[in-house]
Amino acid sequence: MSIPLEAIRRAYDAVAPGYAERFRDELDLKPLDRAMLQVFAERVRGKGVVADVGAGPGQVVRHLHDLGVEAVGVDLSPAMVEEARKLSGGVPVQFRVGNFLALDVADGALAGATAFYAHVHIPAHQLHGAFTELHRVLRPGAPALLAFHVGDEKLELTQWFDKAVKLEFPFHTWDAFAGGLKRAGFAVEAKLERYPYAPLEHPSMRGYVLARRD
Repeated sequence: MSIPLEAIRRAYDAVAPGYAERFRDELDLKPLDRAMLQVFAERVRGKGVVADVGAGPGQVVRHLHDLGVEAVGVDLSPAMVEEARKLSGGVPVQFRVGNFLALDVADGALAGATAFYAHVHIPAHQLHGAFTELHRVLRPGAPALLAFHVGDEKLELTQWFDKAVKLEFPFHTWDAFAGGLKRAGFAVEAKLERYPYAPLEHPSMRGYVLARRD
């Protein structure tokens, strides 16, 4: 079964204004996320361009910029990319439309990558392809920091931010996610799990993986 990229794109295009307003400043209320990004930034600062895949309204890219990292945001939704550009104002960061399953990036071009909940619409058995593509664009030794919903359930949305959508959100077990990174050629350096920040977030456990392209 293929990943319904066009349906995902349409859904995020439809909800982009409301989604951006909701999540534009979310990192202000997520100290652990900021701490993980600080660790990541210390690894990549001054070493080249980093990509945030599934960038949404650009909060991670802007935060990395504030930490001295040269970052670019990539998102499947053109409307979401426009929201990210508007919210970034005079901040010298770039956002572009792209598919993280087939990135328009040369082999080994990136100094690092972040993917916060970028894989929320990908079934476990298809994670390998996404992780293999991420591995391809990173230089040897480059880090990747990923966040995901921990579990084995699946949400199905037909209404989101007052818009009609058709989206599936499969959660992932640690074996599927961290194990999938290993099978794609990454060395997993750290794993962390936290409870959700209530009432800010959906009531699911959050997982973080810091990995390295071997």
